[in-house]
Amino acid sequence: MTLVTFIIPVRHQDNARDWSRLKANLAQTVRSISSQTNDDWRGIIVANEGADLPNLPERFSVERVTFPPNDAHERGGASKEDFYDAFRVDKGRRVLKGMLRARDSRFFMIVDDDDFVSARLVQHVSENRNANGWTIDRGYVWDDGGKLLLGYDDFNHLCGTSLIIRSDLYGLPDRYGDASPDWMKSMLGSHIRIADILAERGTPLATLPFRGAVYRVAHAGSHSRTPGIMAKYFLNWGALKRPRRLLRNASRLRLVGEAAKREFFGKTAVRRDT
Repeated sequence: MTLVTFIIPVRHQDNARDWSRLKANLAQTVRSISSQTNDDWRGIIVANEGADLPNLPERFSVERVTFPPNDAHERGGASKEDFYDAFRVDKGRRVLKGMLRARDSRFFMIVDDDDFVSARLVQHVSENRNANGWTIDRGYVWDDGGKLLLGYDDFNHLCGTSLIIRSDLYGLPDRYGDASPDWMKSMLGSHIRIADILAERGTPLATLPFRGAVYRVAHAGSHSRTPGIMAKYFLNWGALKRPRRLLRNASRLRLVGEAAKREFFGKTAVRRDT
C-alpha cells in the first residue's frame, strides 16, 4: 500500500489556452512533488488520450481518459452556477479515474497542474498515519516567474491544492460507472465542500501545522484568471483603504530564497520558459 498518492487532473487539450505553457507548468508541479523527503508516495496524472505530457520521473504514471472537452470551460453565456458545475464534473471525473487507479493508497492529495507542494508533506503523513487528513489552511501565493511569496492564511478557501484525505473517507465506488455526478462534484470536483461534509460525518480534518503549498497566479493559462500579488493585495482601492491589512500583507512577503526553492520548487530554481 502506498502511503500518499498525488492526483493531478489535466484538462482536455481543447480547453487549454496554451498547451505548451500548461505542459511547462505541469513539469514544474511534478518536480515539486518529486522533492518529497519521504519516498512512500506515487503520482498519477490524469490526461486525455493524445495529450502531450512532459517527461515524468520515477513514481509517476499516467491514467489516460477519453472524456470530451468541457463545453463550459470558458464561461461565455453560461450562468455562474452552470459554469462551476461543469468545471466540478469535469475535474471530479478525472480525479475519480486517478483514485480508482490507486485505490490501495492510504491517503490522496489532489494537486492542480500548476501549483507546488511542500517537500515535507509525506513525512508528516507518515508520522500521523491514523489521521483523517488535513486542510492546508496556510500556504503561499506566488506570481508566475516572480521573486516573492505572499503568506496566505485562508489558503484552503483560495486554492484547490489544499487537502490531504484518508482514502476510505471518500467512499469510492467499485467502478467508475457507479459514481453519481453530484457525488463527484461535492467530493472530488470542489475543494470547498468536502471538509464540511467530513466534519458533519464525524471525521473532521486537522489543520496542517506548516505552510504546505504554493498557489501560482497571474499566468496566461490560469482557469481562474487570478491577478498577481501586487494587483490583488496591494495596488487596488480595496487594499489601500485598509492600511492595517496592507501592512499585514507586506509583513507576509518573503523572497523565493534557496530554502523555499528546496521545499516547494524542487532542486532546480523555477523560472519562466521562453
